[in-house]
Amino acid sequence: MGEVVDGERESGRAVLGRTLKLLREKAGKSLGQLAEDTGYDKSYLSRLESGARLSKVTVMEDLDSYHSSGDLLVRLWRDARKEVVKDKYKRFMELEATARLMWMFQLRVPGLLQTEDYARTVLSGLSGAQTTAGNGEEVEEQVALRMGRQELLYRDPAPSVRVILDEGALRRPVPDAKVWTDQLSHLLEAAELPSVALQVLPFTAGVHDLMSSDLILLWQRAGDPVAYVEGNGFGELFEDPDRVLPFRLSYDLVRDAALTPVESTAFIKRLLEECRS
Repeated sequence: MGEVVDGERESGRAVLGRTLKLLREKAGKSLGQLAEDTGYDKSYLSRLESGARLSKVTVMEDLDSYHSSGDLLVRLWRDARKEVVKDKYKRFMELEATARLMWMFQLRVPGLLQTEDYARTVLSGLSGAQTTAGNGEEVEEQVALRMGRQELLYRDPAPSVRVILDEGALRRPVPDAKVWTDQLSHLLEAAELPSVALQVLPFTAGVHDLMSSDLILLWQRAGDPVAYVEGNGFGELFEDPDRVLPFRLSYDLVRDAALTPVESTAFIKRLLEECRS
């Protein structure tokens, strides 16, 4: 939570930047010395301290380790990243962060299972064009946010996650062949996580209720599930049990029509072999 400075609440990234500078000065290091010690570019570290840039969480983990500051910077980073999230998405992210059970149907490779290069490609636009430095910075912040969300897959205890991927998500490669094969390989690695079940809904399953949108169902430790429905340019969270129930039933039908996890892994492996041949 930001502090009040001159009558205005300080942003999360400003608090993080100020803390980074304080820790560096406490260590008696210049930006140049810190860059040499950590391997991060001096100008990059300067932009973090000024609050002009939000890093990936792994950078904060490295700097926490360097400064022996526990998880202070990581915690401040988690607060700061919320400012990058669109308002309509914030409530969903709060629920996602504490969910114990997650069921997902996705028409595209979900952010939780994307590689960094794949995420950067789709967030930049498939042309890869970034006409201004500002656009590039925004993309990098969104990439950092997306990669940071993936922490929940590796926490202890991790939520139980079931992902049903429409076959179309696996049939639309990005222009860079290596980025795409790395993404397919990453899906296979994610499927091996004990908390993750990955299924493919083949085209042969025919029409179904979820053809026009992604669906995520979240359960907390207690209480009814919530549903987050997302399509092209829109996203809506449903918390009323009566509104959530139809989505739950639609998900059950899609799951019944999907390939089993073992069959799905074999399906993705065949696609990967085709891409590499």
